Parts: sequence; structure tokens; C-alpha cells
Amino acid sequence: MTTNHLARTRAALDGVVNSRTGQGLVASGMIDALAIDESTGTATFTFLLRRDDPATLVRQARQALIDAGLPHPRIQVTDPAGPPKTTHAAPQSAQAGVPAPTPMEIPGIGRVIAVSSGKGGVGKSTVTVNLAVAFAESGYRVGIIDVDVHGPDLPRMVGVFEKPMSQNGRIIPLEAYGVKLISIGFLIDRDAPAIWRGPIITKILHQFLHEVEWGELDFLLCDMPPGTGDAQLSLVQQVHVAGAVIVTTPQEVSVGDALRGAKMFEKVNVPVLGVVENMSGFIDPVTGMRHDLFGSGGGARLADELGVPLLGQVPLQAGLVDAADRGEPIVIAAPTSAAAVILREIADAVRHQVAASGVALPILE
Repeated sequence: MTTNHLARTRAALDGVVNSRTGQGLVASGMIDALAIDESTGTATFTFLLRRDDPATLVRQARQALIDAGLPHPRIQVTDPAGPPKTTHAAPQSAQAGVPAPTPMEIPGIGRVIAVSSGKGGVGKSTVTVNLAVAFAESGYRVGIIDVDVHGPDLPRMVGVFEKPMSQNGRIIPLEAYGVKLISIGFLIDRDAPAIWRGPIITKILHQFLHEVEWGELDFLLCDMPPGTGDAQLSLVQQVHVAGAVIVTTPQEVSVGDALRGAKMFEKVNVPVLGVVENMSGFIDPVTGMRHDLFGSGGGARLADELGVPLLGQVPLQAGLVDAADRGEPIVIAAPTSAAAVILREIADAVRHQVAASGVALPILE
């Protein structure tokens, strides 16, 4: 069986043509360490994807094997040229061709993590809030900046609506569930439209980073707006970002947009820590049947293309939206539910990814 599966696997992969070389993936030398599991026929290999190769080749390779009737492969994506040299690396924003100050460390703030997506409506704010609360439950000192100035959801999601006080010229962040919070939603009327352009967004972000009395934080999570615009570039211009967490749903349109967002962070030298697939499927509480309302496998495909871990798949869950509307994160409202358990596992995975990137974490007693 192994020989037959190996031949079929090589043939399927060589049927995917790289436009750069004009040849199939095997003939182009892009498939390394190909092995077949004797018991299942599952292919395992390293995909050598250069920076000038189309990122969609990984997805095409996976689909070609599935179309050939072969099991889902296990793919490790790597750049044969190795990671970018950083001996004399330009500032993060300069690598994107955007002139900006050199990003700096902020006294008292440990690791800054951007939670981002390519499009709206994928549950990015839900993931941010629940990760922050899970960190706080583990004993870490945590803050959230709601960077989405055009659609600030943080006040509603934590049930906090008052305006923050100021002391000695500095803003005192609000707090909920052990997490310090700042959002433009705390500073403007609920129905006031935020019709702001780049310079104002940059100024607001600078104020949130440097003029808020954060105290000592182990993690500062930044709930980013969708896309790859002023807020993302302003963040990496102003502060060292330890990594980005990319949130997507399983459907292809979300995956494609999220891929562009992830590539933006890579271009400005911010490591992508991993992918979170939200709305992964709905388990009928009566029948126990799973319904993939938004498709399936998108998070895994995106993680494969980026060569990063799939941090977790958060299911759709009855009551999750109602809890968020009440200002209760699901890890608080239903701590033993499937979504809450997985979100805590994702928080642990993010923490391990940050530690693996060489950024020291505090030792909790």
C-alpha cells in the first residue's frame, strides 16, 4: 500500500504547477522529506515555499491530494532560504516602505500582542476579550487596547460604559474581570460616528500606549480593526509587537482576507504566533450532531500556508452571543463549555508561542 500511495501522492503533487518554475511541485524541488504512514496512507512532507512563490500553492497541494482520494496530508511549510536576516533589520514599519519612528519598549508593559483579522465579523473581539480574561485567571497582569476606533466593541463585551478618569495628566484605565481596559468607546458617545483619518488614528493609539497609567503588565492585547490600514502600521511604528494572532472563520473568503492580514505582519517583521479558527462548527445540544455552517478546514489551511500553528478551533455555541451582549466573556459565563475550554487552551498556546519566540515570561507562583 505504501508504494502505491507514494506514487499517487507524487503524481497528485506534480499535477500542481508552480507559475514561477512552470513545473509541478515535485519537479520544482518543493516537496521534501515525503513519507507515507503505512497504516493510514497519510502523507507527511515539508513544503519548501520561497517568498516569491504563490502562497496558494500549499492550499492547492492539499486539495490535489484530497481530490485524488488520499487522506488529508500533514504539511510543514518552510522557506528554504531561511528566516529573514535581522542583524541590521530596519524598523518594522520601514520594511513596509512607511517612514516612521523606531518602535520602542514601553516601561512596565511586557509583551504586546496584536489580535487581528482580514475582515470584520469573524469574532476577533470575542477572542481578544476571552484570551485576556483567561490570562488574568492564570495570574498574569493583562490589559486590552481596543484599536478598532471605527467600531469599538470592547465596552459592550465587558459591560463597562463609564468614562475613564485622569490623574496627573494620565488616563486611568477601566477594569473588568481582572483586565485593564481602554477604548475610544469609553471616550465618545455611543452613537457618535468616528470619522477619522490616519493622523488622528495614530495620535489616539499613541495616547492609549503612552498616556494611559497601565502600571505593570505582563500582556497587552491589541484588538485590531479589520484589514491592513493605518492602525496596524501605527502600532508597529510605535511599539515592539511580540506577535500577532490571526482570527478567521472556516470559509474561504475569510481565509483569503486573513492571509493578507497575516502577510502584512510578516512584512513588518512581526511574527505570526498562530491562527484561531472561530465559528468552527455548531454542535446541536439536542442531537449532538455537528453542523459546519461556515464550511470547514479554513483555519488549518491558513495555518499551513503561513507555516504557523493552528492554535485552536472555537465552536459556535448557544448562549455565547447573549453572554457577550450582557458583557460576560464566555470563559466567565459558561466556564466549562466547549468554547470556554478551547479558548483557555488557545491562551496557553499563545503563551507557549511567545515563550518559544525567545521572549521571557514571568514565573507565576
